[in-house]
Amino acid sequence: MRRILAALAVLTIAACSAPTETSDTSDAESAAVAQAIYDAFAAGDVPAFAGLLHPEIVWNEAENYPYADNNPYIGRDAVLEGVIGRVVREWEGFEAVPDSMIAQGDRVAVMGRYTGTFSATGTPMDAQFVHVWTIQDGQAIAFQQYADTWQARQASGMD
Repeated sequence: MRRILAALAVLTIAACSAPTETSDTSDAESAAVAQAIYDAFAAGDVPAFAGLLHPEIVWNEAENYPYADNNPYIGRDAVLEGVIGRVVREWEGFEAVPDSMIAQGDRVAVMGRYTGTFSATGTPMDAQFVHVWTIQDGQAIAFQQYADTWQARQASGMD
């Protein structure tokens, strides 16, 4: 199994009231869903991965990232075909490995690295990313990617 380090930090904002048990549970539940998404992706378990995405998820790739051409991807099928399918077809050994997570309520920020080799160019990539997930009722309803777009474009031969 892929080495995944998940350091969960719960943020509190001074202007808000002290966190309650419900708030803490929400943080932990949201982080658990995000972790399950990465675990399913790493295992190549498409049904589990897809099941963790809300049917009407709004998915945004980072501006200038190779797959940002159809932003926003609306719906599970659009994400699976327009992003994940392309990654599977175009990359060898592609991984999205989280290093740490910060959860607050329904939002989870995940910091990590992408690695893989773009098949058409043979160029490897080892790039940092931040993913921001919005979780509701056990599924991701929104995703925003921030990534090293220069490396991705170089590897894919776009620049």
